[in-house]
Amino acid sequence: MSSIPYSAPVADPTQEPEQDHVMAAIHAPRIAIESVKPSLDHGRFAAKSIVDEPITVSAKIFADGHDILAAAICWFDPEGHQHREPMHQVPPLGLDNFEGRFTPRHVGAHRFLIEAWWDIYATYRHELFKKHHAGVPVGLELEEGRREVVQAIERSEGDLRMALEATLERFQRLESDAERVALLLDTDTAQLMHAADNRPHLTRSDVLYPLDVERRRARFSSWYELFPRSETDSPHRHGTFRDVQARLPMIRDMGFDVLYFPPIHPVGRTHRKGPNNSLEAGPDDPGSPYAIGSKEGGHESIHPELGTRDDFRDLVRAAADHGLEIALDFAIQCSPDHPWLEKHPGWFSWRPDGSIRYAENPPKKYQDIVNVDFYAEEAIPSLWIELRDIVQGWIGEGVKIFRVDNPHTKPLPFWEWLIADIRRRDPSVIFLAEAFTRPAMMLRLGKLGFNQSYTYFTWRHSKQELTEYFTQLNESPLREGYRPNFFVNTPDINPYFLQSSGRPGFLLRAALAALGAGSWGVYSGFELCEGEPVPGKEEYLDSEKYEIRPRDYTAPGNITYEIAQLNRIRRENPALQTHLGLAFYTVHNERILLFGKRTETLDNFILAAISLDPFEAQEGIFELPLWEFGLPDDADLQGEDLMSGHRWTWHGKWQSLRLEPWHQPFAIWRIRPIH
Repeated sequence: MSSIPYSAPVADPTQEPEQDHVMAAIHAPRIAIESVKPSLDHGRFAAKSIVDEPITVSAKIFADGHDILAAAICWFDPEGHQHREPMHQVPPLGLDNFEGRFTPRHVGAHRFLIEAWWDIYATYRHELFKKHHAGVPVGLELEEGRREVVQAIERSEGDLRMALEATLERFQRLESDAERVALLLDTDTAQLMHAADNRPHLTRSDVLYPLDVERRRARFSSWYELFPRSETDSPHRHGTFRDVQARLPMIRDMGFDVLYFPPIHPVGRTHRKGPNNSLEAGPDDPGSPYAIGSKEGGHESIHPELGTRDDFRDLVRAAADHGLEIALDFAIQCSPDHPWLEKHPGWFSWRPDGSIRYAENPPKKYQDIVNVDFYAEEAIPSLWIELRDIVQGWIGEGVKIFRVDNPHTKPLPFWEWLIADIRRRDPSVIFLAEAFTRPAMMLRLGKLGFNQSYTYFTWRHSKQELTEYFTQLNESPLREGYRPNFFVNTPDINPYFLQSSGRPGFLLRAALAALGAGSWGVYSGFELCEGEPVPGKEEYLDSEKYEIRPRDYTAPGNITYEIAQLNRIRRENPALQTHLGLAFYTVHNERILLFGKRTETLDNFILAAISLDPFEAQEGIFELPLWEFGLPDDADLQGEDLMSGHRWTWHGKWQSLRLEPWHQPFAIWRIRPIH
């Protein structure tokens, strides 16, 4: 076999010396920290959480060899104060799963990282225990333990040093190996050694993970939407803020806590829409409130017929007295009469003939609306700052909740900047995204800071669709970055299902929304079971967007009582105050949905059965989840009907139910073991 001449490599002066590479490898972390949760895009965006509620942090943490590892969560509150909580290995053991918890006490931006290190003394205790119980002589191991204590003393001070010195003195006084083993294995000794640990091979996660800690209403809220101009007794008289005040007790009694208005700004006259979106408006037609701006002002102004700014302030205070927060619409669009077109024409895109393009969402056309150009040369940064100042101005009037119209049609960098800027000043401000669009975009808006979002719930009706959708909302990454608000209808969407399902259909959709999500909402008229459509369209006939619509809210057939009961049940049961923690259970009927929600400690467990059929009674055999309480299949369970207050005892796992749409197409039970 012939030999091949050896040729030494030629040194490349542009490369670092080999020794530097070796040293870099030597100093590289020996511990791996992976799969950290909660996180979004490896820390690019803040995961969502709620103040005063524990946050569970988990990760896979491992290293070479068999040494025991220790870990901790190092977290920082909005003031930058550092806190630390331990992490522990959790089942299944052997799969490197670590978990810990901390509870933020302030609303605002938090951050955390994970620290891990070799736990030398825990490893030593584990080996000492095994050898001693196996009958192996441990004289040498005891000397190793003594030296560990000595070293811990040398790096300690104060009370800790004194306690370790006392432990060493006691160790040296003991006469038998068994007593010394017991002392070194003692929990108190382990705690002292842990406190004195020098944390060898300390490794920190390579990301400081952000958390957006929000107030409770960001996750749990019940919204009621109305047009203030329709709070009147005549279609010929424009309603006012004072009229809305008179309605507050009824809205409060239905259990709502957020009262949301479409835009309350002056409405333009150019190309004003008439009834049913007609292109010609009469002299007294109010037009669409989304055609914002006239000679009376723009987004910072109030429509004169609604009242004065003092009237609005009075309404905000009166609503608060009734436990209601006012939410305003933030719609970044303009009437052709908006003052900006004269003052800032460079904020808009103009066509070659000098005209301005009106808004379109094919097949819909909005001739009464024009849009700003966020990246027009003259709009950067003045338009962005103006929009921020408008939001800040309404916050100054006591508004802390904004429903944002079509945010997915505006630049994502704008929202990331605006929301962060506003919430740095006031972290209690809430933004709801009205974004019926692609899933990735809806999630991205949540990542950028929107606290809640409209959802696909409006178009999910079958058992399979609802099961799949509710499950998706409970899984990563949606559970960390997207918080749903189940609106049952909107002024723009008259769902086909509600157009023909009658009162039972409205009841079952209300139950699905109120029980399925922490936040839900209705647009006024839902409680009256309004559903008359434009033929063949998912729109309301005689839409309130284009005319004043007085209502008799006590009309026969209304579901005001049932809505109030649903909201009462939500308030009284913590398990229902989030969309998370939902589990589906077996019921042998494809027209019945059965799911449960529970608190972590199982002290609040709600079981809901909802018929998806608004016309016929539905029956089914269902599986009572006894196993969730650790009970056998033949155990007893107490049930309570939360709509009626009736209580009883179930015997065994398999039970039957019947839901009648003409009576009540759903059942809500609180279940608990019998002690």
